[in-house]
Amino acid sequence: MADVWLSAGDCRLSDLLEVTSTPTVLTDYPHASEVVDGVVVYEREHIGDALVGHRRELQAEIVSVLLDGPGIAVFTGAFDDISVIDSATGVFNEIIAEQQAAGGAAGDHFGRPGANDRIWNALEKLAVRAPDLFVRYYANDIIASVSQAWLGPGYQVTSQVNVVNPGGAAQQVHRDYHLGFQSNEVAEDFPAHAHRLSPLLTLQGAVAHCDMPIESGPTLYLPHSQKYGLGYLAWRLPEFRDHFASHHVQLPLAKGDIVFFNPALFHAAGTNRSTDIRRMANLLQVSSPFGRAMESIDREGLVAAIYDDLRKAHVTEGRDRRDVDNVIAASAEGYSFPTNLDRDQPVGGLAPMTQAAIVTLALDEDWDHATLVKALADQVERTRTH
Repeated sequence: MADVWLSAGDCRLSDLLEVTSTPTVLTDYPHASEVVDGVVVYEREHIGDALVGHRRELQAEIVSVLLDGPGIAVFTGAFDDISVIDSATGVFNEIIAEQQAAGGAAGDHFGRPGANDRIWNALEKLAVRAPDLFVRYYANDIIASVSQAWLGPGYQVTSQVNVVNPGGAAQQVHRDYHLGFQSNEVAEDFPAHAHRLSPLLTLQGAVAHCDMPIESGPTLYLPHSQKYGLGYLAWRLPEFRDHFASHHVQLPLAKGDIVFFNPALFHAAGTNRSTDIRRMANLLQVSSPFGRAMESIDREGLVAAIYDDLRKAHVTEGRDRRDVDNVIAASAEGYSFPTNLDRDQPVGGLAPMTQAAIVTLALDEDWDHATLVKALADQVERTRTH
C-alpha cells in the first residue's frame, strides 16, 4: 500500500535531482523563440498567427511545457497595448493606498505579512471600479488560450495583486494551491493520486505590471520540479529548501510579459534588492470547473438543523467520536476555500478555519445551539466579498 499513501519520510533529494536534471530542448517546442535557463519563452508577435490558425497545436505544445517539460513558460509582450497595463496599475495603486489608509496589513501566504502590498480578489475589485478597463484587460487571448489549454472550457479566473517593495524579502520556496496550501500532516492524508491530481486543478500565472530586472526580485523557479511526485511533502524540508536556494533560476520580465507555470513547480518570489522599484505583479490563479459539487447545498442551515441531535449523540449518549466526525464530514463544509481573504485571513497556518472545524470546536466546548448558529453565520459573512 506504500504506493497509495505518501510520507515526508520518503522524500529523497536525489529523486528531485533526477527529474530536474532533464534539459529543456528548444526543438521540442516549435512555436517557442528561445529557452532561457531551462524556461521556454514565447514572443507574442511570433505566435499571433498560431493563436488564430493553429490554436490547438499551440495549446498542445503549451500543455507539454507545463506537464512534461520545465513546467514554466514566459510570454513576452503578451499585452500589445501597454496602456491597459498602466491603467490597471493606476487602479491597483489606488486600492493599495486606500487599504493603507484604512490600516492593517494584508497577509501573505508564504512571506512576512506587512513586507509587501497585497490586493485580494483584484479581479472583482478591478471589474467594479473600472469595468471598461476590465474588459480590455481580460480580452487578452494569451490568458484565455493558456487557461483553456490547461483546464479546458469553463475555467474560473481569480487574481491577487502582489507588490514587493524595495527591501522586501523573498518568499519561502513552495508549491501552490491546492495541496501546497496544506500542512504536511494534512497532505499525507490525501492519497498519491490526489497529489497527482492537484496541479491539474489550477493554473498559476503572473502579469508583470512593471519592468522587473533581476535586482527587483522576480520570481525564482526550479524548472522540471513539478514532476517530483512527493513535492507537496518535500518543499518544507531543509535539504530541499537549501537545494532550491542554490539552484533556482530567475528571469527578468518586462512590463506586459506574462509567465504561466504548473502550480506544482517549486517557486518563490525573490528579494527586491532595488531602491526604487515597487515590483507589481497581477497573480492569476485559474481554476478547473471540475472542482465543484453537482448540487447546491445550504450547509449552514443543514448543520444548524442537526446540531442539537449531534450534540446529544456526542455529549449525552457518548457515541464513538469517529461516528460524530463522520456526520460532520457529511454535513459541514470541510474546505477553507473559496473565501474572502481580506476578512477571512489564515491565522496560524495557510488556510482559514473551516465550517467543519467550527462544528468540531462547538462540540468539544459544548456550545449551545445559539452560539453555534452565530459562529456559522459569522464565518459565512467573512467569506462574502461585500
